[in-house]
Amino acid sequence: MQMNTPSRKTIRLTRRGRAVLIATGAVVAATAVAVPLLSVGSEGDPRPTSLLIPEGWRSIQVYEAVDKALALPAGSTKKSLVKARLKLPTDAEGNPEGYLFPATYPLKEKATPESLLSFMVDTANQKFGGPPVTAGAQRNAMNVYQAVTIASIVQAEAAGKQDMGKVARVVFNRLERGMPLQMDSTINYALNRSTLRTTVNDTRLNSPYNSYQRMGLPPTPIANPGEEAMRAAINPTPGDWLYFVTVKPGDTRFTADYAEHQRNVAEFNQNQKNQKNRKSPGQVQQSGQPAK
Repeated sequence: MQMNTPSRKTIRLTRRGRAVLIATGAVVAATAVAVPLLSVGSEGDPRPTSLLIPEGWRSIQVYEAVDKALALPAGSTKKSLVKARLKLPTDAEGNPEGYLFPATYPLKEKATPESLLSFMVDTANQKFGGPPVTAGAQRNAMNVYQAVTIASIVQAEAAGKQDMGKVARVVFNRLERGMPLQMDSTINYALNRSTLRTTVNDTRLNSPYNSYQRMGLPPTPIANPGEEAMRAAINPTPGDWLYFVTVKPGDTRFTADYAEHQRNVAEFNQNQKNQKNRKSPGQVQQSGQPAK
């Protein structure tokens, strides 16, 4: 029997989750400034031959990287979206976020922003459009676009591949319990930044990407996820976790107990304080207030 997949607006949460205590996110994978990663030709031909798009980059970073790789004026690639005719899902409404697949792309002599963006979207459709992803999305009562959105959150929040399945499970557990996702990565996306710290004022941001105030998934993906993140999104690790925090590199702690989470956050804050105290006056400090 054929199953009808829900639209992206189907997963919405009740208001009862607003009183739930705040969960803290983990490390954000993307950086605020895009630097194209290029493979150059021979010494006599300095023209780059390929462009690497890392997992977790946002679309704006990809646009900037393509501009630099093709030696185009800033903003050229973003403007090219109008005529690119990308084969995006209907739910994307013309926004390629989540579908600029992370990979190494050849820079042919006649490469254009349109051809590169089309290559990325076509690659994403190949990776995300097959039966395993479609069946996995349906198994979790969502469509593929929603699965890509969850994968983008997993990509941004997980400190490493080993944590992706657990982060995905936290997302599902919160959705199922009618809790706001409260992911710092969604606010970072709205503000086009990357930080480990989210202030109380940040959580009041008037944005559809503010998952502290808005229920359900953000309206679009918040990054371009890789295959590992997508696998986690359709096959989350079994568990009852509702909270997680990366206390220190390599030590992300997941729990369903808020009191335990508070103790983990306190340890994270102390580690951050110690790290800040060890920095010399000339070094850049991490902005923001202590994690909640």
